[in-house]
Amino acid sequence: MNRREFFQTAAIAGIVLPAAAESRAGDSHPDRSFAFDPTQNLVPAPRDPAQWARFREQLEAWRTAQRIEIGYSDALYRRPDFAWVSCCFSCCFLMLCDERFYNPRRGQYRVEAFLEESEREFGGFDAVVLWHAYPRIGVDDRNQFDCYRDQPGGLAGLRGLSRRLRRHGVAVFVDYNPWDTGTRREGRSDLEALAEIVGAIEADGIFLDTMSQGAAEFRSRLDSVRPGVALEGELALPLEHIHDHHLSWAQWFRDSEAPGVLRNKWFERRHMQHQIKRWDRDHTDELQCAWMNGSGMMVWENVFGSWVGWCERDKAILRAMLPIQRRYADLFCGEQWTPLVPTGRPGVYASLWESPGRRLWTLVNRTTQPVEGPLLRLARREDERVYDLTRGSLACVTMEQGSTRRTRISGGPDAPASAASVAVIGLIPARGIGAFLAADDRHVGADFGRFLRRQGRINTRATADTTFPVRSTLLATPKRAMLHAALPPQMAGIPGGRFILRSVFRLRECGCHGSVHSHFSGGGGPGLHEPITFEREVTLASYGIDLTPVTNGQFGEFLRQSGYRPAHPERFLDHWRGGAPPAGQEDHPVVYVDLSDARAYARWARKRLPTEAEWQHAAQGPEALRYPWGNAFDANRCNAGPARCTTSVRAYPNGRSPFGCYDLCGNVWELTESEHSDGRTRFCLLKGGSHYRAEGSAWYFDGGPQPNAFAAKLLLAWPGLDRCATVGFRCAADFA
Repeated sequence: MNRREFFQTAAIAGIVLPAAAESRAGDSHPDRSFAFDPTQNLVPAPRDPAQWARFREQLEAWRTAQRIEIGYSDALYRRPDFAWVSCCFSCCFLMLCDERFYNPRRGQYRVEAFLEESEREFGGFDAVVLWHAYPRIGVDDRNQFDCYRDQPGGLAGLRGLSRRLRRHGVAVFVDYNPWDTGTRREGRSDLEALAEIVGAIEADGIFLDTMSQGAAEFRSRLDSVRPGVALEGELALPLEHIHDHHLSWAQWFRDSEAPGVLRNKWFERRHMQHQIKRWDRDHTDELQCAWMNGSGMMVWENVFGSWVGWCERDKAILRAMLPIQRRYADLFCGEQWTPLVPTGRPGVYASLWESPGRRLWTLVNRTTQPVEGPLLRLARREDERVYDLTRGSLACVTMEQGSTRRTRISGGPDAPASAASVAVIGLIPARGIGAFLAADDRHVGADFGRFLRRQGRINTRATADTTFPVRSTLLATPKRAMLHAALPPQMAGIPGGRFILRSVFRLRECGCHGSVHSHFSGGGGPGLHEPITFEREVTLASYGIDLTPVTNGQFGEFLRQSGYRPAHPERFLDHWRGGAPPAGQEDHPVVYVDLSDARAYARWARKRLPTEAEWQHAAQGPEALRYPWGNAFDANRCNAGPARCTTSVRAYPNGRSPFGCYDLCGNVWELTESEHSDGRTRFCLLKGGSHYRAEGSAWYFDGGPQPNAFAAKLLLAWPGLDRCATVGFRCAADFA
């Protein structure tokens, strides 16, 4: 059965089978000093193989006792509509604005191209999380559900996207942000709004973000709109919720020297856990933990618009793992799991997974050197062959018969039928994995040969290359504007020169200048909300900049004279009525325009947008003031937002910059010509802050008036999302 068929039809049931009878060398003398600790999310394992038998006994006893204590029921795991979860081994955290997935010029999703690339690079994904809001939520009052509604085609477009993904056997998760309490309220509970989104998109699961588990009513409410919607949280899931949360993240779990056992996976073998360390450059710890525990991986390279890619070695390991996990999903979620079976090789560890007629060992090499030679010793069974699944071939074995040892290809014609035991010989790369299957011809499957050949082809692409895949952020080259003979009216003339500019942005928004990699050293989650400060030297030619942001009235004149209509009109001038701005707001800054709209206006006016450096210099002046008026914030000099709406662009004359410019702090964020892309994320830099601030969470986009040096990274996605109630612009001009 292939992956798509399994996804659509499989129902995996837990079958209790007799315990494995494999011999355990050294198990008879356990060291009683080892402290068994099942309170850990990843239960540490003893280092000494002599302690492993006792460790397994403790695991079994704990599991039995805990199931009795909490009155565990696996009823939801037996439901056929949840069967897909147990083979959801690979999930991608997918930014909807990722240029690999979304064509911004056409406003279309590149589903098939994305899946083809994902198959080639990672071995394909079983699920994706459609990441939609953070880190841009809070730029205006739209909530997390609005951010889904404003994607290309709205909810109907996302439903079409979901169906396309599911046709390829890929489940779809939507994201729920429980911390979103300070934006627009729905007039109903979050759960009701979330259920509407799930039903409209036809989602298969919900990622609960910073929640470890959903409330009890989640299950019943979701089942009423779409049965079989799975729940997965970011934080460690308590045992009491395993019965109705089919997945959970294994994030920030610290493993022991000998591979530990995932507590939730051990408790319920059909529970899927996804390993993730999103900021790490070396993913072998997560990969090995997933491999030893029969669990999955979360692939997240575009982290909030910052590139933290996987190296080729780690992608090669995942490509080798996934076909095995998918083919033998029934073993990995079955009851015959034996952690830590002896290998006899220091630094090499193995788990054993069994069913009638099949024994599967998953091995990891913890060392930084390849390990070659005998890796396993197993009791020989009649008509059984041993296969090296990572290399896609029969395994090389040493047959033992009395004092006779002969090395053969497994199952060769002259293999001694009466051999008592077999030593399996193989090679595991440094920090790599291995897999061996012992089975007779009746239990390998009719397509087994094709499977082996495919694994062999995958193995030819194996590599030890750990080079970090650097992506540099490049500045788009704007079109040159007309050179004016003199400074145009209603503009401030800014002398050119060489200047030192101090730039400040949030770590979560790094990559504003150059690459993101210098800010992430790997090894744990960084302080995303921390400000990053650096200085740079810029050379500016003399230029002019508008005294005020472009107003509703000025933009209306542009529309009348030019006949401009955007190619994608979603939310264009959403605050206007009958083709005109609200009465009395003609001199308020125009909003609900995107970067293309602003550029169109500038071309019509024979101007351009200012660069981020030009905007900042015009705001701070030669003395590098912190705010346009000085170095101390004064809420009386700008629209700081008490009224939660825009004001006239000349309402605060005492807040002007050293060059006489109005409204460079507060009122509305201003677009700049500093558009960047790293090939995965497009963004432009916003300056000045706005009147609006979403309260209640540090995860929101920075709101309120901002210092001159501060830059906010606005991810560019779709006009319906990019056009905001709090973003406007002003123009610059070149003159002789």
